[in-house]
Amino acid sequence: NRSATRVVLEVDEIYLPRVLATTNAGVVVLLNLSRDQLDRTNEVRMVAGKWRAALAASPRAWVVANADDPLVVWGAGAAAQVRWVGAGLRWRHDAVGCPSCEGFIEFADDGSWACATGCGFARPDLWAWLEHDADVMVWADGRRAEPQLRLPGRFNRANALTAAVAAECCGIDPLEALDAMGSVEEVAGRFTERQFDGARARLMLAKNPAGWSELLELVRTGADPLVVSINARTADGTDPSWLWDVPFEVLAGRVVVATGDRCRDLSVRLQYAGVEHTMDEQPAQAIAAAAAQGASGRVDVIGNYTAFSDLVAGRT
Repeated sequence: NRSATRVVLEVDEIYLPRVLATTNAGVVVLLNLSRDQLDRTNEVRMVAGKWRAALAASPRAWVVANADDPLVVWGAGAAAQVRWVGAGLRWRHDAVGCPSCEGFIEFADDGSWACATGCGFARPDLWAWLEHDADVMVWADGRRAEPQLRLPGRFNRANALTAAVAAECCGIDPLEALDAMGSVEEVAGRFTERQFDGARARLMLAKNPAGWSELLELVRTGADPLVVSINARTADGTDPSWLWDVPFEVLAGRVVVATGDRCRDLSVRLQYAGVEHTMDEQPAQAIAAAAAQGASGRVDVIGNYTAFSDLVAGRT
């Protein structure tokens, strides 16, 4: 759209410094930073350091950053203008080391954190945050919102709040921005439903242990059978050892079917997690098998990148 006055780009974390230098972006949003495809990318602390240098060299950019992730705070800490959002951090395994002094980060029950060595590195004061089990969004100046989002899960409400604060940096009323977000039903196929041989499958994407942790928390109390599909192609990262970082233990007692190119690796992980399951290498057949074990004909499906993409495109 040549008449557009603003452009929103989703940028791979490794390429953020290059894109920032090329575009001279007005607002940069940093949600979280966790390990992802370490067979071909940098360690997360190295990425945070590159963010820090790039943002220090871009003093005119507003930064909207998740204050609950110590690595994000380190990466954004050298920026001239930051609005900190309490977006939450379920996955903390990559953030336990202090990037300031190499000490140890201690997390409190209320979500705050600080370096245990007393170097002064701690969660900054918040501009906005989620409260009451993430149903209410609160600004430090007293504004409140209870948006009705169609996308499920705490992580989507955190994303919406962060996006609203970013809109505010662009001169847009954040409450109007949240109203617009309420019309979004899916994002690039995520949370869409597809029919597979009469079974209705809700499709979800998880690309790293942090994303898996959030989605497993979302579906853990559901009654529908669950299909988990794992590939290890180039776009996924060819090393599936990250499976052992995912808390599959929360699925104990659920009807689970493992599928995908690396379903045998997944099956071993589920066995050690104490999750009874069946296995079918063909995703469409796995969905049908799962649906046959439920009462509603509806199935939740979580896949990594190419597994999810194939299902969205109907390549089964």
